[in-house]
Amino acid sequence: MSRSWERKVQKNQAQINKQRKKRGQSPLMSTASTAEALDTYRGRSYLMPAFLLLFILFYVIVTVTADSFKDTGSMFWVTIGCYVVLALLFVLRRPYIAVGRDFVRSRRFTGDRSIYVSNIKAINVQKGYIVIEQIKGGNWVFSRVINRYPTEQIAERLRSFAGQHNIPFTEK
Repeated sequence: MSRSWERKVQKNQAQINKQRKKRGQSPLMSTASTAEALDTYRGRSYLMPAFLLLFILFYVIVTVTADSFKDTGSMFWVTIGCYVVLALLFVLRRPYIAVGRDFVRSRRFTGDRSIYVSNIKAINVQKGYIVIEQIKGGNWVFSRVINRYPTEQIAERLRSFAGQHNIPFTEK
């Protein structure tokens, strides 16, 4: 079956399920059941927003105490507002790690990235840290201290993932 046909089927199925939902009927076939099962573990980012807020505080103190503060226009307050919005964005955009059938996905600074089994060299687990070593590219580090990940739960899932795909798994 071609991909365009599959997309048409999914689109029509979504429309019919939407209509059935409005009528109070159960969906014909759940789109979640056709999608791949992911085990997703979410963290919480506190370090970067705290750093940004401290930077904003430093910036305000240095600028306000300067003699030329009266010359600054509204751009000073726009800059402060932008840094606050950036800090808020880091708090609300929670980091995650998702383990699928043959890949591991995570949110990086440049967006969501995936590592497939063919690119994973090893998985190392320490207390509070998980390191996924890649054959090509930098290692992915998931830390309980920095991003508040539930590292014990992630380690258990990655242990079964590594055993399933014959990836070296070391625990220290």
